[in-house]
Amino acid sequence: QVQLVESGGGLVQAGGSLRLSCAASGNIFGINTMSWYRQAPGKQRESVAVITSRGSTSYADSVKGRFAISRDNTKNTVYLKMNSLKPEDTAVYYCNANVMVYAGSRYVEVWGQGTLVTVSS
Repeated sequence: QVQLVESGGGLVQAGGSLRLSCAASGNIFGINTMSWYRQAPGKQRESVAVITSRGSTSYADSVKGRFAISRDNTKNTVYLKMNSLKPEDTAVYYCNANVMVYAGSRYVEVWGQGTLVTVSS
């Protein structure tokens, strides 16, 4: 079993910063892409940022220039640094990873339980 555990969410004023962390644990041979998604109340889940195993990144237009995704492969952990936060960034943020459980197995998509980020105006 593979688990993703997020941390770092909370309440912050507009213009402030937060850093989310997501640590993968369990039977892990390797991790391909790691991502952050978010789901605001009444809206569909959307992709926020993606990072490949080699460190290539991509972002949703709404967060470009404000958010930065990074990862530490030695710790199987992905981070999301969020700056200049806006009330519209309020959402539950979910971590996602494509994990190879053992050598040669197919990648399995795993989700974290989510962490709430609330940005007050």
